Amino acid sequence: MDKFKKIEERIISWMAVNGIYMLRISVGIIFFWFGFQKFFPGISSAEDIATRTIDVLSFGIVQAPYSMPILATWESLIGLGFITGKYLRTTVILLYLQMAGTIFPLFVFPDETFYMVPLVPTIEGQYILKNIILITAAMVILAWDQGRIIAKDKNDRKKVA
Repeated sequence: MDKFKKIEERIISWMAVNGIYMLRISVGIIFFWFGFQKFFPGISSAEDIATRTIDVLSFGIVQAPYSMPILATWESLIGLGFITGKYLRTTVILLYLQMAGTIFPLFVFPDETFYMVPLVPTIEGQYILKNIILITAAMVILAWDQGRIIAKDKNDRKKVA
């Protein structure tokens, strides 16, 4: 049993040292991957709803031929920011601005994002709702980068019932 405890401690120590770094890289890969796809018309599964959302948000100023290259650049820059770890504060601000637009279809296109509002999302709605994880990950990554994460003693943590 003591051997397993030591192995567990090593694994947990490795996670403590590398977990947030890997979270940052993972978020960067996701943003770069999905952003880069948007440079190529017809490849991104989010292209239609994203184009229409940008049209609504910009009051028709940003037309369809320009919306995807703009969004592709924006998301790719967010991805590169997380991957490199450079300008993380700016990167997180860009992410939050992008996420505000990403969540918008839940309210303006509810028939397309939910089978039954708000309980049963469509695949598009699921695609949007999973961004809650990315928003929260960005909070953790920036707090860690700024040295603001404090590890409490295990005995001080509140138990979740």
